Amino acid sequence: MTTHRLDRATARRVAVRAQLLDAHRPTDLRAVVDRLTFLQLDPTAAVAPNADLVAWTRLGAAYQPSHLTRALEEERALFEQRAMVRPMADLGLHLAETAAWPEDARRRDWLAANDAFRRYVLDLLRDSGPLLSRDVPDRSVVPWPSTGWTNNRNVTQLLEFLNARGEVAISGRVGRQRTWDLAERVYPPGTPIVPAEEARRRRDERLLRSLGVARPVVVGAAGEPAEIEGTSGVWRVDPAALDGAPFTGRTALLSPFDRLVHDRQRALELFDFEYRLEMYVPKAQRRWGYFALPVLHHERLVGKVDATADRKAKVLRVHAIHEDVPFPPELTAALREELTALASWLGLPEVRLPSA
Repeated sequence: MTTHRLDRATARRVAVRAQLLDAHRPTDLRAVVDRLTFLQLDPTAAVAPNADLVAWTRLGAAYQPSHLTRALEEERALFEQRAMVRPMADLGLHLAETAAWPEDARRRDWLAANDAFRRYVLDLLRDSGPLLSRDVPDRSVVPWPSTGWTNNRNVTQLLEFLNARGEVAISGRVGRQRTWDLAERVYPPGTPIVPAEEARRRRDERLLRSLGVARPVVVGAAGEPAEIEGTSGVWRVDPAALDGAPFTGRTALLSPFDRLVHDRQRALELFDFEYRLEMYVPKAQRRWGYFALPVLHHERLVGKVDATADRKAKVLRVHAIHEDVPFPPELTAALREELTALASWLGLPEVRLPSA
């Protein structure tokens, strides 16, 4: 098989377009999730929850969080599992994996010790579901041991584990609280289970299509081998992305969890972009901010914006703009337009920039 040789500008454009971050913006949430393969859920909302921010970055003002709720709860076009929102059409690619879960002895032994608790919860959901976790009595025989926040959170852990096993599903939310039900009442009946090896191959292919270029450790043997100028080792590239179509970029503010920057080593190798999420870093040691938004300009990652949505004051507060490279006037103007658009989407009438 021929090894593709890509210069970095081409590799960057492939990655940006694969993530739907070029100028040709999509118009449908379901199409976005299908292309990205998932939206990661995270409760942090210094600006907006990650899933919503990622969707807005692709769809713009046409997207509203209610669209995600509708797709999950009414249309059942998407499903939520293990802090990821995925296309319901991909469910069969995950069922073989869920049926084999868990592989580690610690979780397997805890479930076995609490099998009566498991059967009780399934019966309760069958008779009374969907339910919030607080509506499920704790009948565990062996508590869940942990040195972290999950210690003795037996109901939550059991529901999480049964969700990972495909026995229960998240049917909706009341505020931020999930409601749980039997999987058979949430997932489409008769969904075929794709054999594990084929499912893994197809998931790798879909993931590579969403990334454009990636290391084999991420996407296996999907796509075709590539070498990228200025980097060492072999990459995999989606051959369909090398169609020679002209690239037109735009300026975008990304979530810290955005898949374009999520793999920090890949971002460094492809984009010369150094980044880390600093929520858990002491304030005095932060370089870029609590929830700094990476700035994409065409095919380059050029900086970070430290911003907070102050909903009480109805202001998008920009604490700092970090320029990895000097911003020319057109980039500064485009960034301010993007900040204004973000504030408007958040329902905040003002953007407050840092003092000069």
